[in-house]
Amino acid sequence: MKHKGFVLWLTGLSGSGKSTLANKIYKELKMNGTKIEKLDGDVVRENLTKDLGFSPEDRNENIRRIGFVSNLLSKNGVIVLASFISPYTLQREGLREGVENYIEVFVNAPLEVCEKRDVKGLYKKARAGKISFFTGITDPYETPDNPDVEVRTDKLSENECVDQIIKYLKEKEFISF
Repeated sequence: MKHKGFVLWLTGLSGSGKSTLANKIYKELKMNGTKIEKLDGDVVRENLTKDLGFSPEDRNENIRRIGFVSNLLSKNGVIVLASFISPYTLQREGLREGVENYIEVFVNAPLEVCEKRDVKGLYKKARAGKISFFTGITDPYETPDNPDVEVRTDKLSENECVDQIIKYLKEKEFISF
C-alpha cells in the first residue's frame, strides 16, 4: 500500500465514538500494510501526560504535546490516529497550523446520546459535581466550524462512519488501496 504520513485527529464529546472508530480504522489500514500508530486519551494520559490535570490550561498542554508527537511520527511516514476530545477551537487551530497533513474528523453525537453510551459513568459523576471541568457538562465543547470530515455516530453505523472517513482519505490521496 502506498501512503504518506498524516494525522487523522478524531475530536468529539466523551462517548461520541472516537476510540471505537479509531480502532476500526486502525484495523483496516493495518490490514492493508500501512505504517500506523494509534494515540488514545486514556493511554496517553497514563504514559505521556500523567503530570497534567483537566483544567483548560492542562488540556491545552496535553493536546500540544500529543500534536508534537503526532507530527514527528507523520513526518516519518507514519499514519497517526489520534482520538481526543480536544474541546477548544484554539487547540484544533493550533494543530492545523503546526501539524503537517492534519485531518480533522468531527465525531458528532448529541450530548444526550453520549450520556446514554457512558459506560464509565463519567457524565453522572460530572452532573453530581464529582468531576470538575467535564466537557459538555461543566466545561464547553466548541463544535468544529470546518472539519475535514464529519461523521454522525447517532445516525450512521460504525461501518458507515469508517467508510466515510476511508473514502475521504482515498479522495484526497492520503491512501490508495
